[in-house]
Amino acid sequence: MNRVADYLFTIAVTLWVGVLWAIGLIAAPVLFRELSDRALAGHLAAAMFAVMAWVGIGAATYALIFLFAREGAKAMKTVVFWLICVMLLLTLAGHFGVTPILAHLRAAAFPREVMESVLRNRFIAWHGVSSVLYLIQSVLGVALVTQLFRR
Repeated sequence: MNRVADYLFTIAVTLWVGVLWAIGLIAAPVLFRELSDRALAGHLAAAMFAVMAWVGIGAATYALIFLFAREGAKAMKTVVFWLICVMLLLTLAGHFGVTPILAHLRAAAFPREVMESVLRNRFIAWHGVSSVLYLIQSVLGVALVTQLFRR
């Protein structure tokens, strides 16, 4: 396999895990701390998490294609392959499963803010699910980066 593909693999994984950490651990908390309008902070955070999901989907797709092109079916016996697969599944579950539920709850609460509505508890529960998915992804991202340094 050529070196450009190897570098692109490393860049894709670095970008994915970096965006995951930067948005979830830095940008979103700063938004909620600095903006007095929590609804605006939530809207901006949701937009950033959507970008993060698409970065993850793109990076994971490239990474999996790269691994199969380089190692064939043997790729499925590597820790890196399975870390990428699980992280991708969590990304898909969050973006296409939980995020639409949260958006529906926000829309159903209109014209009130969801946290001021009768849907507050459901929103909190689903937001908790989203947070757990994100936390697992973040930990798996640490494991993935660690595995790449061991190669």
